Amino acid sequence: MKFRRSERLIDMTNYLLDHPRQLVPLTFFAERYSSAKSSISEDLAIVKETFEQRGIGTLQTVPGAAGGVKFFVKVSREEVEPFIIELCQLIGDPERLLPGGYLYLTDILGDPQVVQKAGRIIASAYADTKIDVVMTVATKGIPLAYAVASQLNVPVVIVRRDSKVTEGPTVSINYVSGSAKRIQTMVLSKRSMKQDSRVLIVDDFMKAGGTVMGMISMLEEFNSHLAGIAVLVEDEKIQERLVDEYLSLVQLSDVDVKEKEISVHEGNYFNIWRR
Repeated sequence: MKFRRSERLIDMTNYLLDHPRQLVPLTFFAERYSSAKSSISEDLAIVKETFEQRGIGTLQTVPGAAGGVKFFVKVSREEVEPFIIELCQLIGDPERLLPGGYLYLTDILGDPQVVQKAGRIIASAYADTKIDVVMTVATKGIPLAYAVASQLNVPVVIVRRDSKVTEGPTVSINYVSGSAKRIQTMVLSKRSMKQDSRVLIVDDFMKAGGTVMGMISMLEEFNSHLAGIAVLVEDEKIQERLVDEYLSLVQLSDVDVKEKEISVHEGNYFNIWRR
């Protein structure tokens, strides 16, 4: 069946978006559309130009007999800024205040549009970084971790507080909670992650960073390596931060329970962007 160029472009775009960071040989598209490689190359040039103009991402060409193209998500600053402003407004709603000064974030983390956008933005920052796995801790960070992983085309590994019989043999470590200074436990199935993996840690909220440090310690048990740390919200008031290098979309600067005020502003994402 012969495809028209318009049909090829639509189907090609959809395929590339569904398979980020995966090498797609030109022969795959040529056979898929019964077209010459020269026509496919012209189509890909159009897709690449459109992706870059619209701030969707970019295509990387890999030369050689075993070469092809890879799609990398790249979000434009014009898309990031209004989203972070909107996120700050959502999180700064006084109705989110819970007893004890905690914030209700479940609805945000359950909103597919918000989570998918946040996932694309975080993945964009690590698009050029070699990552094999996205790791998070149960439970609230799971939606965000999957959103990031889908854009990086890697699996998600979930660290839990206690072992489940369905997990099989597990590795267990103790860590010190950064805020409460309590010794806690986290476990991970031995089958979850291969040795020597490069891991991006993703979480919804970070205070002092004790939980993140626990996950970093877990990586050592698997002889794996930290590729990066990204959080949706960080608590800016923490005096002793256990983690130095990380990416955050939003910073929580103050919570006044008495006056029912929540002060939030953009995180360090744009500082990372400027590097």
